[in-house]
Amino acid sequence: MPASRTAPQGRTGRPPVTSRAQILAAAQLLIDRDGWERLTIRRLAAELGIGATTLYHHIRNKEDLLVLLVNDYVEQLPRPELPAEPRERVVAAATAMHDALAEWPWAAEVLTVNGFLGRLDASALWMVEGILSGAGEHGCAPERTVEIFRTIWYYTVGEILVRIRSSGPYDPGTPGPDAVTAPAFDRLDASRVPRLAALGERWIEVAARDTYRQGLRALVDGLLTERTAG
Repeated sequence: MPASRTAPQGRTGRPPVTSRAQILAAAQLLIDRDGWERLTIRRLAAELGIGATTLYHHIRNKEDLLVLLVNDYVEQLPRPELPAEPRERVVAAATAMHDALAEWPWAAEVLTVNGFLGRLDASALWMVEGILSGAGEHGCAPERTVEIFRTIWYYTVGEILVRIRSSGPYDPGTPGPDAVTAPAFDRLDASRVPRLAALGERWIEVAARDTYRQGLRALVDGLLTERTAG
């Protein structure tokens, strides 16, 4: 008498999904391979060797999955002790935010879409808190601290996104998009744009320099000069 089937057979060699860590690891693998835009619940389920319906018992949708990924990533980052001096705390927290996004540049893109930043866990927002607390202890009004964070956020994310969208994986020493067309500068009419024409191909060298921290400190100094909003 043939043996009765007691359970459906899954894909050979695929272990069952037992933890969030396994799901997040598979999702990160797909993102690294194909980009976060192409990540779907169906593709993730296929990667794990389970049905999409089963996966929905663990995550609600793609947005939920992306938030879990970013939260998990930030929570595992080394958390340095931020300086007590308010101005230096703002700089240190912003630099930590930049470095974290530089390691995971796709997260910078995710966090600029549909209010993702506001969906992070409190434990994953320590860099934001560091900027706000530093600005507040410097004497800025609460509304002004939000404006300061927003400006630093735009500067930081913009610096990373411009580079990854023009040159692939983030590298502070990689020329930005303007550097690609720099050779044409030596053919410009010097009587109309004398400074651009004089730079010529040197634009590539200059545009490749990593000036984030230099620019950040100048930006923070300027933002903290006026302590009240508007």
